[in-house]
Amino acid sequence: MTSPDVLNRVAELRASLDYHNHRYYVLDATEISDAQYDVLIRELRELEAQHPELVTPQSPTQRVGAEPSSGFAQATHAVQMFSLGNTFDDDELMAWHRRTAETLESEAFDMACELKYDGLAVALTYENGVLVRGATRGNGTVGEDVTQNLRTIRSIPLEVHGDFPARFEVRGEVLFPLSAFQRFNEERIVKELPPYAHPRNTAAGSIRQIDPQDVASRPLDIFVYGVAEPIGPDTQLGTLDYLRELGFKTNPHNALVKTAAEAADYYRTWLEGAETLDYGCDGVVIKVNRLDLQRHLGQVGREPRWAIAYKFPATQSVTQLESIEVAVGRTGRLSPYAVLTTVDVGGVQVSRATLHNEDYIKAKGIRKGDWVVVERAGEVIPQVVSVITERRTGKEPEYEMPTVCPSCDEAVVRVKNESATACVNAQCQAQLVRLLEHFVSRGSMDIDGLGIKQVISLLDNNKIKDAADLYRLQMDDLLELERMAEKSASNLLAAIEASKDRPLARLLVALGIPHVGAEVAELLSEAYPSMNELMDVDEEALTAIPSLGPKIAASVVSYFQNGPNRDMIDRLGNAGVRLQDEARPERATPTLAGLRFVVTGRLRESSRSDIQDRIKAAGGAVSGSVSKKTDYLIAGEDAGSKLADAEALGVKVITEDEFLALHSQEELSVEPSEA
Repeated sequence: MTSPDVLNRVAELRASLDYHNHRYYVLDATEISDAQYDVLIRELRELEAQHPELVTPQSPTQRVGAEPSSGFAQATHAVQMFSLGNTFDDDELMAWHRRTAETLESEAFDMACELKYDGLAVALTYENGVLVRGATRGNGTVGEDVTQNLRTIRSIPLEVHGDFPARFEVRGEVLFPLSAFQRFNEERIVKELPPYAHPRNTAAGSIRQIDPQDVASRPLDIFVYGVAEPIGPDTQLGTLDYLRELGFKTNPHNALVKTAAEAADYYRTWLEGAETLDYGCDGVVIKVNRLDLQRHLGQVGREPRWAIAYKFPATQSVTQLESIEVAVGRTGRLSPYAVLTTVDVGGVQVSRATLHNEDYIKAKGIRKGDWVVVERAGEVIPQVVSVITERRTGKEPEYEMPTVCPSCDEAVVRVKNESATACVNAQCQAQLVRLLEHFVSRGSMDIDGLGIKQVISLLDNNKIKDAADLYRLQMDDLLELERMAEKSASNLLAAIEASKDRPLARLLVALGIPHVGAEVAELLSEAYPSMNELMDVDEEALTAIPSLGPKIAASVVSYFQNGPNRDMIDRLGNAGVRLQDEARPERATPTLAGLRFVVTGRLRESSRSDIQDRIKAAGGAVSGSVSKKTDYLIAGEDAGSKLADAEALGVKVITEDEFLALHSQEELSVEPSEA
């Protein structure tokens, strides 16, 4: 990397992943190993997790897989195929369990433990017991119709017998058994053909062969792990038993556990025993066993709340740390990273590794010149995990974080209550360049023809000072720029004009509000389709939006309380940029305006989010906790502590049925409590 900062690294990773996705999924001509690809995608996920404002809808991390190939018909999934969140140690597993217990308001829930396969996810659709379609996961919403190829896998039943719905969909993982893969490669070598490198890659590539006869020559296998929509039993393991009775192949090592500690024990069993398996396994999957609880928990973005993947440990290597450098992000945060003597870490050449922040460096005692242990955390982004102090010469200096910004030479400050150091100079060129590049990017305002070079040129020539100034540019301004001809300037002005009509969610992403990526922006714009309305919302109202926590709410409120930010938004509106989505339908009468609700417990007819949406549509507000300001608590089964709080505070409690009956008749006659 010539300029190794977070934004440039993210851009490089996205470009590289898009390239290799095309090579692998479209051209069937991969240039890197599966492990190398995993390093890239996981590094990008880690960076986007650290900098949520960088997430765009077009990022490779926002797809579950690759886009469908033109060689196959597209197959739209009736129910989205999700990806799983990852955990890498017992503490993270326990944290997931605690979050789940808090949502369920009970720690008494069973979990299904399953092995995590290293294969290709597919969806199999049956009508009247006959396989009618097989599709790859694709981007989670649209995959490729590979029915004829999947029909060649002998462990996939072409017809099932027994008691089953007229139409149902089974999901599973196509694998290339390790022993069969070895024999397959030996046969290729005898035929003087190059051997394949990885069973998973070969399985995926096989399913995407145009000629089913080629697929049939490869001894692929499958394990099914679930269904798109519930059929049969009301538990995960019960469903798998039911599928096995229908003739599907399920894994014999699935297990039921009652506590997080038992789930951790299951993980450790297979951490030691994975090498005995005849297929790729890189961890275990832990799922809430009851399907009604799964539906109650729902999902965040593309990840279900009711399941977690506990990944096996990363590979480690030892190398020397040559120097510690610092990159400046668009929010001003300084991110230290290690420049390493290039080393192989699990088959991947690593020359740089994250050092997270100043506290991390000091806690680990990391110094320039140290010999260090480098790990791909969860096979994601390389990081320095420890120092081999006995190899020190005594010449290794202790590290001190810069006191001035590497970009603008202004003093930096320690962020309150955080481990971060940041440049707070609003005119810092590094921040402004990256913010503007983000603003015009495809996932934001999508101004075609305005890239990093043009942004820098506009800033250097004093044509713009912030994003709003882009909409004041004239032909003469652009023609003064180097290599800007009249046609390209005209095209750019047209692109800027077209960007004025982007949806509100895209503008919210473009503003670069910390922790507001594409999904959060959609949630915000759905709840508040007017920028003027959103700018005056308080934290309590924002945390009432499902999936929005206090950290995001505080960030949004803080951004809009900033005078220069509000001024820039006003100037965007004056320039014609759309600040409001289409008007919402008029709220039903009588209105619930001025009333605050809390919804708790397991609901039978609707999800919590459905009830909350109805309340909001009628003008009411929804909170996450009961207080004196709460007017009504809608309580389902196992309501727990919120019910006790409501009774203690004298808050009126109504059932789901009472709310639905009154709401459907538009007779919800309520008055705010006097609490």
